[in-house]
Amino acid sequence: MSDFSVCLLKECMEALNLPAYDPRVRKGKGRFNEIWDPIRKKFVAMTPEEWVRQHILHFLTHYQGYPASLIRVEASLTYNRLRKRSDIVVYDKSGNALMLVECKAPDVPLTEDVFHQVVMYNRTFTGRFLLVSNGLRHITCRIDPADKRVDLLPDIPDYTFLLH
Repeated sequence: MSDFSVCLLKECMEALNLPAYDPRVRKGKGRFNEIWDPIRKKFVAMTPEEWVRQHILHFLTHYQGYPASLIRVEASLTYNRLRKRSDIVVYDKSGNALMLVECKAPDVPLTEDVFHQVVMYNRTFTGRFLLVSNGLRHITCRIDPADKRVDLLPDIPDYTFLLH
């Protein structure tokens, strides 16, 4: 990592409860510096939420076996006639949503309202798994559509777990 990159990271981003990695960063044109998003294949503003999102993406693809080609970042959805964007959606090879991920900045507590947001978004995607993370705390659950039960999982599952 260049001295410039280290300086950018020290200025605005904190250590998370996820494996560290060496992101590509550059000085942005506006208020924020930029970080490379390998899924969208472009530099994006490095906000605290984006810092968490990129760490989650890195963890999913490099540690948990999630195929990058089956991940969509900022997928559009309509809920109650409002246009929204989900942070991350993970699909199976048939194009069915498996997991919806909502990322928050590290200083945003994972409250019931935050979890309710991802549940509402999932009504559009109908994934069987939900993950909410602020980079420091992660809440993962499985939804049983038959009895509409939600089971908390102890960890973020690997990709093969989502397929069963």
